[in-house]
This record gives sequence, C-alpha cells and structure tokens, in this order.
Amino acid sequence: MTALRATLFNVLFFTLTALIALAGLPILVLSGRATRRIANLWARLMLRLLALIVGLDYQVRGREHLPDGPAILASKHQSAWDTFVFLVLAREPVYVVKRELLWIPLYGWYARRAGTIAVDRAGGPAALKDMVRRTQAALDGGRQVVIFPEGTRSAPGRRLPYHPGVAALYGQLSVPVVPVALNSGLFWGRRSFIKRPGVITVEFLPAIEPGLSREDFVAELERRIETAATRLKEEAEAACQGASPRGPSVR
Repeated sequence: MTALRATLFNVLFFTLTALIALAGLPILVLSGRATRRIANLWARLMLRLLALIVGLDYQVRGREHLPDGPAILASKHQSAWDTFVFLVLAREPVYVVKRELLWIPLYGWYARRAGTIAVDRAGGPAALKDMVRRTQAALDGGRQVVIFPEGTRSAPGRRLPYHPGVAALYGQLSVPVVPVALNSGLFWGRRSFIKRPGVITVEFLPAIEPGLSREDFVAELERRIETAATRLKEEAEAACQGASPRGPSVR
C-alpha cells in the first residue's frame, strides 16, 4: 500500500507540477513577487497531496525563533521535501542553490524570475562575493534567505562538511543566522521513490548572533543543527515503534 500511494503521489506531483508550470508561463513576464505567489500555491498543494495520499504531514517547532523580517535560515538537508517546504514556512523566501539547477527547463525559468541565488561552486572567491552581494540585496528587500550549509542532501544520522558559503554570509553581512533542523529523510529518502506516512518535524533553533569568528560560527552552527537533527531522528524512530505519540500537524 505504501508503494501504491507513493506511486500515485509521484504521478500527480510531476503531472501537476508540469501543468502548473506551463499554465503559469505568462506570469513570468510580471513581477518576481507574482512568480513567488505561484510557487507558494504550488508548494501548499504538494504538501496537501502528500498528507492526503501518502499520509505524510509535518509539524513545526520553534516558530518563535523565526523572525518576521529579513533573516538567513541555515537548514539541514535530507530530502527533496526540504526544497519546497520553506516556500510555505519562510517570508518571501529565496533559496541559495548550485548554478546547474537553473539550467533545468521550466524550473530554471521560474527560479530566476523568483530571484533565486545561484552559486558557481567552481567560481572561487568571485562566486562567494556575488552570493554575498545578492543575499544582501534580498535581505534589503525584506526577504528570508534559505541556505543548505552541506550543499547536498545527507541521509539521516550522517554529517557532511559544511561549505564556506554560509560562513561568508555570516561574516560579511553581520546578520543573525537561524539554524534549522529536520528529520524529513526518514520519510522521503534521498533519491527515494518511496514516501512513508508519518509526521516530519521542522525545528527552528535560536539564532546565532553576529560577533563570532567564522570558525567558531561554523562549529556552533553544526553543533546546534546536528544535535537537534539527531534528537528529531530518535524521536521519530521511537514514535514509529510506538514508544511515543506523534505530534499534531502545525501550519
């Protein structure tokens, strides 16, 4: 039954995504804000379908740590689910992504129009400088910037090196960085066809204020995210074994 539900969701996910993207092409000539509204509606639809078809919902903890205004959100990255949930959770979100993603037809067109910050990983200091400049512009526009410090998805319980991009943003922009932990990979695995029922937890942690050295900042960021991610993994595994109840879905 799990495989059947996952199949149905996957078919609807790709079919509806393509239809919405094609139908929304005229919006690309309008403002970036209009494009982001389409993305927000698309993300809400996908999350609703995921809950209805697969039985996979989510809950949010630590909303009090998420500012109303501009912010940098540094999140653990375990699943494709992470790449669109912040379209719903963050305010006027803009993602930091690798440049190659903008070459994808349709997605790349929408991402560019929405102001996505693309980084050339082989670009060295010049690429970091451009990322900092564009992030500053996004923050000045009242937006919240989402970055995945590991740069790619990691399996639950696994740690990957944190890339220097997030440290560059912290060191040069002198703004608080909000760490984000989650356990999405337990339910929607990395490169996995199967989506399992349950409740993903996203937890916003207390912001790291400016003032630390880059080395101390990265160490503190990694400590907070990885400690919380491990705790969320253990909680979800215990819940699946019946040791504790699943928490309610929070919007």
